[in-house]
Amino acid sequence: MITILLFVALLGYLAVIFEAPIRINKTITAILTGALCWVVLAVFNEGKPHEVSEKLIGYFGEIAGLLIFLLGAMTIVELIDLHKGFTVITHRIRTKSVLKLLWIVGIVTFILSALLDNLATAIIMITLLKKLMPKGEIRMILAGVVIIAANAGGAFSPIGDVTTTLLWIGGQVSAFGIVKVLLLPSIMVLVVPLILASFKMKGFAVLRAQISMAEAKREEKMRGSLSVFLAGVFGLVMVPVIKTVTGLPPFIGVLISLAFVSLVSINYHRKKPQEEKDRFSVASALTKVDVSSILYFMGILLMVFALEEAKVLSQMAQFLEHNLENNNAMVISIGFLSSIIDNGSLVAATQGMFSLADYPMDNSLWEFIALCAGTGGSMLIIGSAAGVAIMEKEKITFMWYLKKIAPLALAGYVAGIVTYLIQSYLLH
Repeated sequence: MITILLFVALLGYLAVIFEAPIRINKTITAILTGALCWVVLAVFNEGKPHEVSEKLIGYFGEIAGLLIFLLGAMTIVELIDLHKGFTVITHRIRTKSVLKLLWIVGIVTFILSALLDNLATAIIMITLLKKLMPKGEIRMILAGVVIIAANAGGAFSPIGDVTTTLLWIGGQVSAFGIVKVLLLPSIMVLVVPLILASFKMKGFAVLRAQISMAEAKREEKMRGSLSVFLAGVFGLVMVPVIKTVTGLPPFIGVLISLAFVSLVSINYHRKKPQEEKDRFSVASALTKVDVSSILYFMGILLMVFALEEAKVLSQMAQFLEHNLENNNAMVISIGFLSSIIDNGSLVAATQGMFSLADYPMDNSLWEFIALCAGTGGSMLIIGSAAGVAIMEKEKITFMWYLKKIAPLALAGYVAGIVTYLIQSYLLH
């Protein structure tokens, strides 16, 4: 059974990695692989498929919680976007210095990705860059910095990146614990590349044709941009607070926040025609949510839980512990792997490999995994959702990114690791 299960999982994983050449959407592959893994478990369970069914239902409770959380958070982000809420920030970036713009874009991306999520933030910032300057080497470098900043900002936030979200919902890290420990290392992941990139930006100016502030404020007032933006940010920030205070799963907090943002929107557009109200409704926002990525994680988690149920992952963990000098080496290698393989599925696999009994909440293992898996994906443009989105929108080639941005991302990755290890040594 183990051999067949591993064959199905490996074949599915390879199909996900080589999505482009084989031209099969990775979501379809992930769903099929996850489902087939459980079919294998049921067929080879010595005539007791009902036991497998009961365990699957138990596991699916965890999966459903994550899916609802992602759906709610994505809907809040889309609601903000419908109201052009992000223009509250982008309209106020007025500098003509490319060097200043580099730091502003990096810092704004870092903060936004921690509050929202790194994929949405990357798309928002690349849209801003397209409005600020024509296509060229400078804009592409800034786009690369956006990828690094988005992944760095998401790494220390429980709602900023799917890797940290998985660990938070799984009980491996606490919201405030992960922020406290990873904030400084995540900042270093961004600051070092910004310093290095600054040398390439001296002497350049932004060619801009931007909207006037008076016109920008009129547009924001018409759509309720500021109100919905502040409501959305407040709602998302309250999600970990609600979980900490009540102990309820995070999806409860995100549902409360979604209702709150929706009520702010409804109140703002109350006196407008029904057709216009519908444009700014939750139903309209849901049509823009990337449901495909939600289903992809469902398939991956089904596969991971099947491997966990078959004790494959625990055996793999024992093998790694016996053959590596320490867990840090393994986690650092996970960071490098995340630049090739989806970081969410890598983190999900480590959750199955190491138990909470051996490594309780806020153990350094989980914190280090969040940092390395969250930021390691920046080293290749295909290594993160933010990178893939910007690759598509900015038409950046794999080799250009490898030559121009990968060294910056690697320097930031190493800086983050060194900062974390020094911080851990000083604190313990």
